[in-house]
Amino acid sequence: MHKISHLIDLWEKKFEERVADGKRSPTSLETYRRVIKNHIRPALAELRIGEATTQRLDTAITKIKHRAGAPTAKTCRAVLSGMMRIAVQFGAISYNPVREIDSIEAPAANPPRALTAEQVTLLRKHLATNDYAVRADLPDLATFMLGTGVRIGESLAVLWSQVDVEAGTVEITHTIARLRGVGLIRKATKSKAGVRILHLPNWAVAVLRMRHAAGIRLDDPIFSDTHGGYRDPSNTRRALRDVLSPVGSTARRDLGLTLRALRRDAGMSRQQVAELLTWPQTRVELLETGRIKVDRQLVAELVSTYKIALDEHPDLLTQVDEATRPAESDKLAWIKSHALRKTTATALDQAGHTARQIADQLGQAKVSITQDVYMGRQAANPAAADALEHAFTDPDFL
Repeated sequence: MHKISHLIDLWEKKFEERVADGKRSPTSLETYRRVIKNHIRPALAELRIGEATTQRLDTAITKIKHRAGAPTAKTCRAVLSGMMRIAVQFGAISYNPVREIDSIEAPAANPPRALTAEQVTLLRKHLATNDYAVRADLPDLATFMLGTGVRIGESLAVLWSQVDVEAGTVEITHTIARLRGVGLIRKATKSKAGVRILHLPNWAVAVLRMRHAAGIRLDDPIFSDTHGGYRDPSNTRRALRDVLSPVGSTARRDLGLTLRALRRDAGMSRQQVAELLTWPQTRVELLETGRIKVDRQLVAELVSTYKIALDEHPDLLTQVDEATRPAESDKLAWIKSHALRKTTATALDQAGHTARQIADQLGQAKVSITQDVYMGRQAANPAAADALEHAFTDPDFL
């Protein structure tokens, strides 16, 4: 007869104890608390444990899936299953009702994608020549990640004491995470497989040598913030997204400045323009900062709110046409930090390394995840035909 809210409290207490014992990650607890607060408590907290049938829980999870997406619903299902397992252990119910709910499957919205050799060259060149990327220390960080395949949080947790420049090795033991109300913490890797010593390619060693020559302290991270402390992985990912967002050519940025000037001349705010066009306010901002691809129709619709007809302004029309031309940096807009990790794995795969070797490099306990997510196995294999040709040459077989 107890309410599920009591079961939630008990589950959280038990999970906190496992975190304190080092058996679970504090970031996992934070993730679970977020879905509990936003989804599980509002939907089920006042329901009695004995009323939590498979049908009712399935209905609740289905609603969460439609409202918040499959990944969130999958997390909620896992948390509820753990709670109901406790209820079974205490004899409140005789079986776990979540066990009979269908598993939640959904394709990844943006599955990891590996960069080609040409794209790697373009990326490194773009980062090295972008002032914001250089200030954010992204060129060396991207090189280090490509040379190791480590996660971005692991990269930011490496101390100089864990680097052997002469031997060309780096020891991975921790990752950086942010906890609500606590701040940045340096915690153990996701699993025991995450603790590893990696050998670096010469071009990655060269980057570390240059940084080492500039002066270091052994207790400092190799990629620190401006104060010498740990960097926030979320902020670093955001900086990478900003650098790789489709800022396009100079012409696109110049057009954005022109559009901003026209709006100000019209005495309008971005919010007013967005409301008139029924656009998200961010779209106006992206247009004015040159971070969105444009065409004549889009610009004409925008400037019409300023009482301007695009066809009657040849200079503005010319500027729009110049801004619509593809820019080289547009090819990089899709890249996220995880793409660097997949690129490393795919390169090792193509070089003939086994799935177990690649999983060890990436710090993954399950080889299946490495094979399914990180190894690009789409290329044709001519050697397969030769192997089958020699295997089945007996005429009697045919």
